[in-house]
Amino acid sequence: MGAGNLIGDNLKNHSHLQNVPVLMLVRALGLGGTERQLTELAKHLDPLRFRAHVGCFHSDGMRGDELRQAGVPVVRFPVRSFASPSAVYGAFALRKYLQKNRIRVVHAFDVPMNLFAVPAARFFGTEVVVASQRAYRDLVGPAYRLLLSLCDRLAATTIVNCRAIEEHLVNDYHVRRDKIQLCYNGIDIAEFSPDGRSRRNPIVIGGVYALRPEKSIETLIDAFALVRAGRPQIRLHITGSGSAEKSLRERIAALGIGESVLLNPACADVARRMREIDIFVLPSVSEALSNSLMEAMASGCAVTASCVGGNPELVAEGETGLLFKPGDVAGLARNLERLVDDEKLRERLAAQGTEFIRTRFSIPAAAARMEEIYTALVAKSG
Repeated sequence: MGAGNLIGDNLKNHSHLQNVPVLMLVRALGLGGTERQLTELAKHLDPLRFRAHVGCFHSDGMRGDELRQAGVPVVRFPVRSFASPSAVYGAFALRKYLQKNRIRVVHAFDVPMNLFAVPAARFFGTEVVVASQRAYRDLVGPAYRLLLSLCDRLAATTIVNCRAIEEHLVNDYHVRRDKIQLCYNGIDIAEFSPDGRSRRNPIVIGGVYALRPEKSIETLIDAFALVRAGRPQIRLHITGSGSAEKSLRERIAALGIGESVLLNPACADVARRMREIDIFVLPSVSEALSNSLMEAMASGCAVTASCVGGNPELVAEGETGLLFKPGDVAGLARNLERLVDDEKLRERLAAQGTEFIRTRFSIPAAAARMEEIYTALVAKSG
């Protein structure tokens, strides 16, 4: 991995770096996983070493309020479209903010900010410019993929959240491995824990997702219908909102399983929803490192996930969960049958999954890793 080339034994020689201003950027500050990761990192960076600032295009949202309450300054760059004059005004606003606050590190966390902030910050002479790749690039159009390849060259490094995305950049986009850094997502293990979980009857299968096509939630619905045919007492709870909601409701109705399915809108209290689920399913056909999967494991759910992207980095078959091929309704149904019918297996996988997340994927661990990356980049820049 590229980290070994950048972060070596001499890292400790730069521990004197103090009060380095870092501008962390994301399109919006709402409920999404990337927004949550940025917010937690900004709050948990060592304030003696790094002074976090957060920038966005749309500052309204729960994460913006959370950051302000934590004392992290939030600035809005009012870009509505890259093809409108607002992009030019936003770029000048960015330059003014960089100069006024003497920002030394600019870190873009998502595709819109990669495209906006990476070239602009380089043009304005920012000392260290960092890009992020937190999902597969085939989720965006060809023009964006071309521009992201340009950002790969302009950025000092691109941070990925799992090894699968690192391999994707190296093999599919020919990014040099020494220009990629891995920083796994971190979750709040105090908020997401099995504490307060109670044994339920009937068993609840489900998940918390953005209802988008790549999540392939129809695979879960179809598999649930197969399993329910022989186990009519089980329930399916899905929490989320998004473009696929209408088609999913229609599918549930067509299968005649509506009385066994609860479809809740997205909510802020994700931890409570996780503790209401016994068996968590992630059926995505495209996934990097899923915050939702990590939160489910930390919350004491037994999990089964599609074998794509970063999922196998979290789910070790038969140890921390069960895997199935993406889109494989029969394979998922077999996993669900095993977990529903075998209480000991369900409890063992849940306990081992919880321990795995708690020991390796905490927010402090993610913040410490990001501090290592920032420190090495600033030191290298001189």
